[in-house]
Amino acid sequence: MSKYVTPLKDRVPFGQKAAFGAGHLVNNLLPGALGVFAFFLLTAFGMDPFLAGLLGGLPRFFDAITDPIMGYITDNTKSRFGRRKPYIFVGAILSGVLFAVLWQLNPDNSQMYNFWYFLILSMVYLLGNTMFSTPLIGLGYEMTSDYNERTRLMGFSQTLGQVAWMIVPWFWVLIANPNLFETQAIGVRRLAIIVGGICMILGMLPALFCKEIDQANLTNRDELTIRNIFKSLKSLLHNMVLIFKNVSFVRLCGATFLVFNGFQMVASFSYFIIVFYMFKGDYGAAGTWPAWFSTVSALFTAFLIIPVITWMANKWGKRKAFIYATAISMVGYALKWWGFNPENPWLMFMPLPFMVFGIGGLFTLMMSMTADVCDLDELNNGMPRKEGTFGAIYWWMVKLGQGLALVLGGLVLKLVGFDQLAAQQTADTITNLRLADIIVPAFTAGLAIWVMWGYDLTEKKAREIKEELVRRRGEL
Repeated sequence: MSKYVTPLKDRVPFGQKAAFGAGHLVNNLLPGALGVFAFFLLTAFGMDPFLAGLLGGLPRFFDAITDPIMGYITDNTKSRFGRRKPYIFVGAILSGVLFAVLWQLNPDNSQMYNFWYFLILSMVYLLGNTMFSTPLIGLGYEMTSDYNERTRLMGFSQTLGQVAWMIVPWFWVLIANPNLFETQAIGVRRLAIIVGGICMILGMLPALFCKEIDQANLTNRDELTIRNIFKSLKSLLHNMVLIFKNVSFVRLCGATFLVFNGFQMVASFSYFIIVFYMFKGDYGAAGTWPAWFSTVSALFTAFLIIPVITWMANKWGKRKAFIYATAISMVGYALKWWGFNPENPWLMFMPLPFMVFGIGGLFTLMMSMTADVCDLDELNNGMPRKEGTFGAIYWWMVKLGQGLALVLGGLVLKLVGFDQLAAQQTADTITNLRLADIIVPAFTAGLAIWVMWGYDLTEKKAREIKEELVRRRGEL
């Protein structure tokens, strides 16, 4: 175990950790709510399934373009308020307001009117959300330069972020409850206003209370002017090439892609297994069991797994912590075979403490390790520091993989013989569905362990890099 004690100057005060965590709660709550509300495009607003699919996919291509650009802009911004916080503040307001406006659809409008309204507003909303989330990620990478404190900061923020996933599953129940809302459309519109307002308030907290890196030590930044826009884009492409030459960062992206998207590919399968295997296709009997499955998963992640992962990283190092956590998650996936038991529904919670080690540890460790990689990049390539660009590219990879996972997940459902129109599924389909629910995420988790086996940015090496950077900058 490392005997190194984090200096006081490198510790992030609790108030700043809480403010940064509030930002991560927003970063989870908005996409989580968006995913739930998207279902009601079909049932509440009568959208054609193909058009609804386009509304889910087309904005992602736009989002993939804006993330790296925003990362470049925030890295090179020069402002007396900082290079992250002005964007976070304005982006939080835009994200909250635009999310609420996005869902003010009316089922009485024509289908094509609602389609174009939602498509255009989605892209405007994503601009505001990118302005918020990309600088927020970059801010987290620079709030401390200490190897262990980075893990503690990311662990704390991910714990608060999990609160969103305790809440989101219940949006299904609230919107569909006729005792709360006269129609599902009214439920979506009103709940969107509440979610948008909460996210706007919480999202401003990092801009108000978190501390940025001292800009006096940041040199060689590009001038952000309209006149220099083509030169700036060239510089952005150059920075992206440098980033993808960073083998450590590529390993982080590859492992994240595998763990997260293996999990995402079969994320909906648990719902289908609960309904069609455990409750024989009876949605009424299934009741709130699927919602409780998601909520308890988030509870385990927030209050058990993330603290344990943080301890493991500080004891054995981040690489080993990732490998151990991912291996434990593979055990959890296997236990689902016995956990989903029609005779005893409570057993569905048995695999969760093991299974969520994978996702629970993933972003805590990967975000902490990406901060270390930013130091390595400065050592190799000099200024400017590129936390924003690193964060944007990392999350761009996550979003790209998430879209791919949704497509492949549908393909797997088709291959196992799932019939969405059938009241009950065949025995073979249920067996194949249960096997896929275990094999797919366990296989991708195993590949992720293989990818991270050669990751060599250890605590000792990270501290040596930090000392060299401090010497170069002339800091005390």
